[in-house]
Amino acid sequence: MDGTNHGNQVFGTQNADGMNFGPGSTTVNKGPAAPEPSVAPSAGRHARRGTLADAVVITAIASEYAAVAAHLTGPFEEHGESGTLYRIGTLGGERRTRRVALAQVGPGNVDAGVSLERARTAFAPEVVLFVGVAGGVKDVRLGDVVVADAIYDYETGKEDAEDFRSRAKTAAPSHAAVQRAMDVVFRQEWPERVLTDRLPQPPRAFVKPVASGNKVVADRDALTAERLREHCGDAVAVEMEGYGFLRSAYLSSGTDSLVIRGVSDLLSGKDEDSDTRWQPVAAAHAAAFAAAFLDLFRSEG
Repeated sequence: MDGTNHGNQVFGTQNADGMNFGPGSTTVNKGPAAPEPSVAPSAGRHARRGTLADAVVITAIASEYAAVAAHLTGPFEEHGESGTLYRIGTLGGERRTRRVALAQVGPGNVDAGVSLERARTAFAPEVVLFVGVAGGVKDVRLGDVVVADAIYDYETGKEDAEDFRSRAKTAAPSHAAVQRAMDVVFRQEWPERVLTDRLPQPPRAFVKPVASGNKVVADRDALTAERLREHCGDAVAVEMEGYGFLRSAYLSSGTDSLVIRGVSDLLSGKDEDSDTRWQPVAAAHAAAFAAAFLDLFRSEG
């Protein structure tokens, strides 16, 4: 993600199902207090296949986690893998019902890459998604959703006293996942799943390239923003985890993967108040798209 507010988020919102997010909360309460989640027993990887979760969603910050959690219902389980805690719930849909494992791993490409491999070890899932927010670089507006068909590591290059020579690397999601994402865009059903108040202009969705690095880009005139326009000219958004996530998927192979981002800023007018207003909205839109995608997606494997 690209937001400046990487710490605990404060929420006082309620979605259409009456789910309340209290201050700093990353869990969802619906109605009376539910029993504590059961702890899933450890088992060998193949013994776990299909028994705990067939999809995993990774997030970086609290607002992203809360937005995905709002789509899940009980019974809930918890599962730990090398210290990473997953909350497992049910995602209902018109075409299928899935068990989805959800984790929050913090910002940055390195942690995102580790989280992909850890999710594969824990669940051997059909598909792993990274869902969150991003900054819009061009051709998008606040609340739009961008699904990455390629992610550029814009920080790789050679720099001397005079110039920066980009040697940007590219990572790509699985072909099957991109194809289904394009189909979700075409169907235009995903906005019906949004759990926050509707915007005056309905959100749009795009399957386009995204740039990824370890910097928060907070101004369109910043040096990094200029380099993005020069070296990643077709990227429509910038974030902080997607390259590491997809690179790990490439090295691991065998699991479909996709990065889904809601646009929470446009690299200008970015401050704490703006993040508080727009990050939950953008995250909710990305989560709605992810839910529609998981309802339709079937792995070829």
